[in-house]
Amino acid sequence: MADIATIAEIGTAVGTLFLGAATFASVRSANRAARVAERSLLLQLRPVLVTARYEDPDAKVLFGDGRKFRVVAGTGLFNVTEEIVYLAIPLRNSGTGLAVLQGYDVIVGDFVQDAYRVPEPGVLDRQQRHYQAIENFRVQQRDIYIAPGDTGYWHAAFRDASEGLHANLKTAHAKRESISIDLLYGDHEGGQHAVSRFVLLPIDDGRWLCNVVFHWKIESRDPRDPE
Repeated sequence: MADIATIAEIGTAVGTLFLGAATFASVRSANRAARVAERSLLLQLRPVLVTARYEDPDAKVLFGDGRKFRVVAGTGLFNVTEEIVYLAIPLRNSGTGLAVLQGYDVIVGDFVQDAYRVPEPGVLDRQQRHYQAIENFRVQQRDIYIAPGDTGYWHAAFRDASEGLHANLKTAHAKRESISIDLLYGDHEGGQHAVSRFVLLPIDDGRWLCNVVFHWKIESRDPRDPE
């Protein structure tokens, strides 16, 4: 009788173990399915900003001081007066969610030219291929909205002559040197934040060619970083 009782207890224990394993696998599978469903839903809301296509209409950019500029799609505005530096980029939202522009960072320096340089194998230059801390971005005076599949523009004006960036921009314009602009944006729910880097390159006819060179999703690991 004792042996039968022992065998029954062992059988019960084994059955409980298998039941626990099955429950664990089921819960894990359900969690994975929930994450997949959540990611699919978020992808339906994710905006992705790129430069406007050449066939897109020209951007009619209006600044707070009343200045108006017409910027041809595929190019950018880099206009300098005696006191003010004007920047603008015609944009297209190639994602599926509403893009809300919230901040920006303007970078002036020789390394901007290296955005198109092919790095040595295994070499990752983070200064050239990563944005600075988000808390150091400049905040837009107002949110700029670009609907999915639609066009719009980003713009900013620099009026403080005592600011170092103001002087650096004027120098870059005079020397016809490239600059880069990192745009911070997200969806209309306040999530899915991303940074896209745009480069303004001088071309022979006096205009500035605009290209997008990098995209970063802030909530997830940068795929360019090593494991």
